[in-house]
Amino acid sequence: MGREREVTTQQQQQVAYTVEQLIAVNPYNPDILPDLENYVNEQVSSQTYSLDANLCLLRLYQFEPERMSSQIVAHILVKALMAMPAPDFSLCLFLIPERVQMEERFKTLIVLSHYLETGRFSQFWDEAAKNRHLVEAVPGFEQAIQGYAIHVLSLTYQKVPRSVLAEAINIEGPSLDKFLEHQIANSGWVLERGGRGQNIVLPRNEFNHPVLKKNTADSVPLEHITRILPILG
Repeated sequence: MGREREVTTQQQQQVAYTVEQLIAVNPYNPDILPDLENYVNEQVSSQTYSLDANLCLLRLYQFEPERMSSQIVAHILVKALMAMPAPDFSLCLFLIPERVQMEERFKTLIVLSHYLETGRFSQFWDEAAKNRHLVEAVPGFEQAIQGYAIHVLSLTYQKVPRSVLAEAINIEGPSLDKFLEHQIANSGWVLERGGRGQNIVLPRNEFNHPVLKKNTADSVPLEHITRILPILG
């Protein structure tokens, strides 16, 4: 069994290496379209991700619009959503023609992106539930978004009420209890029981704990300052 996994991993690395070679040699060659499309499907099945390859494919679609696969483009956008907080979704959307964006599946993905960017997780999960066929076609989607939601909460809260966490990651009841046990054991979370219910104490960082914030001047490299000064002068 271990040998089979090792062979599969080697095959995935070989595919990635081949695609990287294709992009490096001639990224505007339409002959590599099938290889890039196959690679998108490989990313979906293996739960890997390559923004560069996906952007290259979207650029080729601009030159070969009749060869565009809406399903492949949808997979690319879902994978880009899973990469948040990176701005990958906007980068990909910029390369997709407006007429294509008006298709129902893409309008839905744009709405989902907006909900995530604005931290409206309850609306996001409601909309995602109405479009399971779209998001569940890409394994790992739910877990990736839950990770993003936790990232957002960690930037905002030192302590997060259990109800807020449940809404953000779309887990409740015994499943949430199990999730919390894992986070407490592995991520430094602390469960605090108060009069109005449970609070989860999140690990400190420079965003949710001002004392940890670095001095702004110290965080700006000197070479950046020397470039700005002549402009201001």
